[in-house]
Amino acid sequence: MFAKTYGAATLGVNGVLIDAEVDVSNGFPGFDIVGLLDTAVKESKERVRTAIKNSGVTLRQQKVTINLAPADIRKDSPGLDLPIAVGLLIAYGVLPQKAAEGSLFAAELSLEGELRGVRGILPMAVHAREQGISRFFVARENANEALLVDGLEVYAVTNLAELIAVLSGRKQIAPAKASEVPPQEAPFGAEDFSDVEGQFFAKRAMEIAAAGGHNVLLAGVPGAGKTMLARRLPTILPAMTREEALEVTKIYSIAGLLHQGSGLMTERPFRSPHHTTSAAALIGGGSVPRPGEVTLSHNGVLFLDELPEFGKTVLEVLRQPLEDGKVTVARVNATLTFPARMLLVAAMNPCPCGWNGDSRHACNCTPSEIKRYTRRISGPLLDRIDLHIRMPRVEYKDLSSEKKGERSAAIRERVTAARERQTARLKGYPIYCNAQMSHAMLETMCPLNQGAKALLEAVFKKMDLSARSYDRIIKVARTIADLDGSEGLQERHVAEAIQLRNDIGLESN
Repeated sequence: MFAKTYGAATLGVNGVLIDAEVDVSNGFPGFDIVGLLDTAVKESKERVRTAIKNSGVTLRQQKVTINLAPADIRKDSPGLDLPIAVGLLIAYGVLPQKAAEGSLFAAELSLEGELRGVRGILPMAVHAREQGISRFFVARENANEALLVDGLEVYAVTNLAELIAVLSGRKQIAPAKASEVPPQEAPFGAEDFSDVEGQFFAKRAMEIAAAGGHNVLLAGVPGAGKTMLARRLPTILPAMTREEALEVTKIYSIAGLLHQGSGLMTERPFRSPHHTTSAAALIGGGSVPRPGEVTLSHNGVLFLDELPEFGKTVLEVLRQPLEDGKVTVARVNATLTFPARMLLVAAMNPCPCGWNGDSRHACNCTPSEIKRYTRRISGPLLDRIDLHIRMPRVEYKDLSSEKKGERSAAIRERVTAARERQTARLKGYPIYCNAQMSHAMLETMCPLNQGAKALLEAVFKKMDLSARSYDRIIKVARTIADLDGSEGLQERHVAEAIQLRNDIGLESN
């Protein structure tokens, strides 16, 4: 007898339907699964057969052939255990033919028949709804994630025996309810900008970066507060829209980084990979490409501490995502594109020993050592970082002051107001902040007065800026004007943008 059920897998950050076609016929007993399978799916035949037996169902020995289509997509999800099992039960006549109509099944099976959660449930649910699927059967720990998609009945099942009873009509269960999704806790609740003593110029730069989505490079002596500032940047970023939150949740679901039973991710991600990270881990890859750190920081912050210590090839792979907001990974079987619109914050010491330019410690580095150190960051990469900020040591009077700095909530209000101005201005474009504007948009979106034009012309010639640097100075000035509530770009806006661009003095590297 022949039966067909629907399972799902992921391809990039999207879901894809998998047809589980099962044929049971007379002949030499066997159990074969075909369809470009990864190891996890090849092993599913042992899990499925044992799970069915331990669920109280005995299947006679016959020739079983299972095809997972389409055949040109590699299947690597253990979540295909459940549609294979249901297809077998229908083909053997244990379940009626109509039992799987309009239904999608996604769960791993234990040897006892328990349903286990799998990653990628959210993109699977989104694709299922688009394909007209009405019911989605998942393990209980995946229910909250599947419930994020409207228009889909989600059924949380404990084990295969319960599912058999439901599909055969012997038991009724109600669809899971959206109210069961637990609230998300903010991971940055204990961190606040008021904790950062002094460093007023750097804090101003971080506010501008948050308001316009600009990349930042912080250079300073050890203990100046570079990491402290970077870790508090998410606390002043605007709240994510539901669309942004769904994008981030899909990525973390595919990467298997969602907490068990969690629902929508509402806090912007913050990723801080170690400087020994490989290019594949940073950008994404593998035989079946998975999201890397730049994609895991989509709509959030990617913090690279000790930037010159990263491998040169690792840093150079950042060029495409910084410019295009996406990563394209090509493999033999497929070419996948991952979203990567993140805000990059990089930190570095001014020299190998860390004390160059410090008023208290003598620097032991020679000029050639300093040059070699700073030149580990290529000019094209540096060109893609909008703000270059030098952070001096924190003085005792700042540390001992009883006056606390401005809290993150107050800064976030100004940043949100500036983003709202940008959203209104950029309406109709597929972008949401100033840093994402193209060169063609600058003339209409960033009107300069005569004083600002003259200043920018003089600085462009004196500093020998590139065309990309010219564009980025105007974008930063546009953000400063938005924070100032100004429609046009004044001379003071451009002057501050230029200062923020060349505070470190690495422009020519």
